[in-house]
Amino acid sequence: MSKKSYEKRSDVEKIQSQWHKLTGLHSREEWSAAVVRAATAAEIAANFAVREEFKARSKFDGDFVNSLLRWANGLDGKVNRLLLPLTDGKKEHTILSGVKRHAEQINRKRNAVAHQGEFCNVGESQEAIESARKFIETVVRIYKPGFTLKDQS
Repeated sequence: MSKKSYEKRSDVEKIQSQWHKLTGLHSREEWSAAVVRAATAAEIAANFAVREEFKARSKFDGDFVNSLLRWANGLDGKVNRLLLPLTDGKKEHTILSGVKRHAEQINRKRNAVAHQGEFCNVGESQEAIESARKFIETVVRIYKPGFTLKDQS
């Protein structure tokens, strides 16, 4: 049986693929690269949540929703421009507001690596990865209860 190509995977499958990759990078002491993968997984989790909100409350097609995700540009934009406004007044808003600081922390560290060439040590990477885990699992569980990230074994 052949593996499903990355493009054909669901958002949740992509999140798990990114997580699997980052745990392997981290175990090889590629801490900065692991942080970038953690941030990518967090951004995919935000994409998943935005898509779920639109699916539940509108008839907008996938291409339109994807254009909004591109417009929101990055984890910070997706959380602040799409997810929080979409969930305003709902219990999901409170949950998302509670993990927003984790998104900010992982985004800050990812941007330092990607845009300023910063390197991470093991402690910084573990902290960023743990923030990503908390953000991802909390966000995905809103729509897919019981979801848990699996580390590479």
